[in-house]
Order: sequence, then C-alpha cells, then structure tokens
Amino acid sequence: MARDPVARAFKKWGAHSRGRFAFVATEDDHAELADIKIGFFSGYHGDTGSFDGPGGSLAHSSPPKSGLLHFDSEETWAVGSVQKAFDVETVALHEIGHILGLMHSSVPTAIMYPAVGDGVTKELSRDDVHGFRALYKV
Repeated sequence: MARDPVARAFKKWGAHSRGRFAFVATEDDHAELADIKIGFFSGYHGDTGSFDGPGGSLAHSSPPKSGLLHFDSEETWAVGSVQKAFDVETVALHEIGHILGLMHSSVPTAIMYPAVGDGVTKELSRDDVHGFRALYKV
C-alpha cells in the first residue's frame, strides 16, 4: 500500500528542485543500498525514536546520512482522505520535508505544519516550496 504514495511524495518534492533532487526506487532485495530506508514499525525499533501507538506520533525521519523514514504501524493508514485514518502521502510529504532539512511551519495550510488530522490530505503549499527553494537556492 505505501510504496506508491511515498514515491509520489518524493516526486512532488523533486518537481520543485530544478533537477537537484530525484527519487529513485530500490528493489526490496537491494534495500541495503538505499539512501533512505522506509518502513512501518511500532514501539522501540532500533533507532533514536520510539512510537507511542495510536493517536500520537505518526512518523519520524532523519537526514539522508542517517537515512530513515518510519511510520507508526499502530496508526490506521489509508491512501487518500479516509475518516479515522491518516493519509500515507500527506505524512510522507511532511517527513520528506524534514529529510530535506525543513523545520515546522506556522502556516496551517503548509505540509510542514506540525499537525495533521485523520481524513485529511494536503499538498505542498507555497510556504513549503519557498522554504525548500531558499534552503537549496533553486
């Protein structure tokens, strides 16, 4: 379920990079070669963060040198706007923003706003794109 929405999220950020950032999928049998390892986990799972179960932290990520994007497997996930579920692509867009070096935004419509409700889908906002382009000078 998660591969396509996460790939779309990476590609959406890449579309604003003027060629400086590209998403390239790695097949599962070569996952150790990936710069960013993506997965669903619960509780403590071997990195610096732990998940707290339903209703708390949805996901966490780290810069490419550490290379992770983890989703809390105890949350209810969906593709698109589904009540009582979180949209994988929306949360991936937010976490990829952190991977790229962006901090939280105070603009509620921004993908980098620190909270999202269930049943909500969001896209990159002008604020997100402006922050990305300023950071990477593109």
